[in-house]
Amino acid sequence: MADAAAAHHAFFDLHLHTSFSFDSMAQPRDQLRAAAARGLTHVAITDHDRIDGALEARDHAPAGLTVIVGEEVKTADGDLICLFLERPLLPGLPADETIAAAREQGGLVGIPHPFDQHRNSILREARLASLVPLIDWVETWNARVVGRNGNELAAQFALEHGLPGIAASDAHSTLEVGVAYNSVTGADPSTAAGLLEALTRHEIVTGRASYFVRGLTPLAKGIHRALGRGRVQPTTRR
Repeated sequence: MADAAAAHHAFFDLHLHTSFSFDSMAQPRDQLRAAAARGLTHVAITDHDRIDGALEARDHAPAGLTVIVGEEVKTADGDLICLFLERPLLPGLPADETIAAAREQGGLVGIPHPFDQHRNSILREARLASLVPLIDWVETWNARVVGRNGNELAAQFALEHGLPGIAASDAHSTLEVGVAYNSVTGADPSTAAGLLEALTRHEIVTGRASYFVRGLTPLAKGIHRALGRGRVQPTTRR
């Protein structure tokens, strides 16, 4: 059994979007086909503020590919990636409340692109540092971060605080799936416990999608708006 576990290789990407996100037109099944074709064994579907696309993807995963149900949640403090969910998390709440809600489902939590000044990142370092005891990983390489500085700052932050760093494609199209991912031997990231184990020994593989491919995102946003499919609105306090 030990020899079999040691021979097990996993290749995982924990940040992918589908057409259920307001800024992607990639159908869930197409994202899965691309992932399988490029040798990934595990993907997390993390649409913005919803999990219905991830649930659909999980139900149609091809053999050899495990789909983790996740969500990229827009909190009052910035974006979080929450995985192993069964119910959607509401956007707009403070980050610590969102993390607590994910934990109630047995979920794991990571911080995507924390120093990307062009997105809803957790830029206030004092706030970011206060979340360190509550999170499981940091994206130290996000394939969509413009320039290298944002990823370098994220890697430095993870190192300073003893947090695992991962690579993520942040794919919004089939062309981006697998441009950045993680590999591990002897651990199975199919469960929350297995993923935590994998994050103690994994290796990251970095890469980028072209600026042309990333240019499809504003086009997708425009199409969704035209069809009346806007972003899920944040929760407001009464």
